Amino acid sequence: MTTWLITGCSTGLGRALADAVLSRGDNAVVTARDPAKVKDLADAHPGTALAVAVDVTDPAQVTVAVEQAVGRFGGVDVLVNNAGYGYRAAVEEGDDTDVQQLFATNFFGAVAMIKAVLPGMRTRRSGTIVNISSIGARFFNPGSGYYSASKAALEGMSATLRKEVEPLGITVTTVEPGAFRTDFAGRSLTQSATVIDDYAATAGKRRKENDSSHGTQPGDPAKAAEALISAVGSGHPPVLLLLGSDAVTVIGDALDSQRAELEAWRDLSVSTDFAASGTDEKA
Repeated sequence: MTTWLITGCSTGLGRALADAVLSRGDNAVVTARDPAKVKDLADAHPGTALAVAVDVTDPAQVTVAVEQAVGRFGGVDVLVNNAGYGYRAAVEEGDDTDVQQLFATNFFGAVAMIKAVLPGMRTRRSGTIVNISSIGARFFNPGSGYYSASKAALEGMSATLRKEVEPLGITVTTVEPGAFRTDFAGRSLTQSATVIDDYAATAGKRRKENDSSHGTQPGDPAKAAEALISAVGSGHPPVLLLLGSDAVTVIGDALDSQRAELEAWRDLSVSTDFAASGTDEKA
């Protein structure tokens, strides 16, 4: 029986995944900053679910959560770093404290969880780490610079970590969801209190009061949960998993654009190399 530890289970993708994992008979440590919000999951599956309070920015809570997982189920087979939130602001509008808290949750919180489970995974020479990122890590919208940066940092760390731990029997997958019908664009979306009028036509259009996407997103969290379970159970999950038709389209178009720009500037890019051995640049 597989044991999952999933952060951010109170709503959205985290809750859908916890429900799907428990429904199929696996063990799950379901976490939220307020454990009362996941108590119903634990009550419905008393033998296989453990509800734990976890604020991923609190090292003590991270340590206790993993210790409880080990004490109850013997270890963590799959860690899913799902806890996180969005932040909207033009770069100039961003509040330093807001941005630090964003990175503390979206990036450093995931790192803390990973470092807490890795000793056990290394001992067993097995384990899977799933880091929930966003298409925003590689598709850049005005107003999402800080959020994109937090997710890009997560992806850079994840890809490197995979190369470090694969020889130890551990795998790491980054997940980039598109727009899913969750609370991300509602309760989970914050923004800067500072508004600079010069950005009204760019970042300003994407402030919460101007965003009508909440409740109309194309992605189904329940289907995303099943897709994640399938990827983890495949035996060799991908380095990067996109979720949603919009994610496939958006990232595909972004890659095509990047490739076209790379080719357009290729000659200038390669001109910076030292001359090949035996040749004279002045000749």
